[in-house]
Amino acid sequence: MLLELKQLSKNYGSKKILKKISTQFTPGLYGLLGANGTGKTTLLNLISHFTTPDEGEILLDNKPQSEEFYQHIGFLPQHFSYYDYFSGRDFLLYMAALKGMSKNKAKQETDKLLKLVDLYDVRLKRIASYSGGMKQRLGIAQALLNNPEILILDEPTVGLDPKERVKFRNIISELSANKIIILSTHIVSDIEAIAKEIILLKNGQFIHKGSSQELLKIISEKVWELSVPDGSQLPRHSHYALVNEKLSSSGRVFRVVSDEKPSQLARLVSPTLEDLYIYYFREEQVLC
Repeated sequence: MLLELKQLSKNYGSKKILKKISTQFTPGLYGLLGANGTGKTTLLNLISHFTTPDEGEILLDNKPQSEEFYQHIGFLPQHFSYYDYFSGRDFLLYMAALKGMSKNKAKQETDKLLKLVDLYDVRLKRIASYSGGMKQRLGIAQALLNNPEILILDEPTVGLDPKERVKFRNIISELSANKIIILSTHIVSDIEAIAKEIILLKNGQFIHKGSSQELLKIISEKVWELSVPDGSQLPRHSHYALVNEKLSSSGRVFRVVSDEKPSQLARLVSPTLEDLYIYYFREEQVLC
């Protein structure tokens, strides 16, 4: 299975949202990483055919988008609407009917998917009683109806507590063995350990893509820590951005990303994906 994006562009009025995007996807989990407003949702809407490109094409196994193409896609948008008075099971049966599934197949798949996302025991309860994490897992279940080969997830873990996010990641990691999963996020921990490939999207273009290890090589000598006495200020520098700060017994420890050594007090440390995110999207952060 091969999903190809060829020279995709999308404008809204005079604003260029996506600029000649090209890449390929095979089975596995892909993390689409970028700040809010960089075009992540627009790209996922193009793949899911919620909107159409101004230029370029999308191919599945060398065939263009068609009615058959859409049957291979399951989609969980960022803001998914539920009918709170439905039970979880009734909601999935309703969504299965919208997808044209037979009643017998819908019943079988609904129970199977409710077990997969750990909602079978609450299948008869109204969705209004579900937690945010439970609703997101129900959202995954509806996207998986009819066993799609491609799963599109737009900011799926926003608002979830740490326990729910771990459960969510475990589910999609298991599913990625035989599906193409594209997960859009700006929360790097969602994809750091489980993504086959991470794609950085900035200003409507792919700026880097690769495994976590490959991407971290880019900033292998650009992440620094420096300690300053309590009450002292972090030395000013126009070319670095603050990742975090913490208290120590002797004062405060600052972690920054910078192309240059920010201070004689600074020492190099091992980079993380969070450092990479700050490095490329530093204009979204408060500069030191």
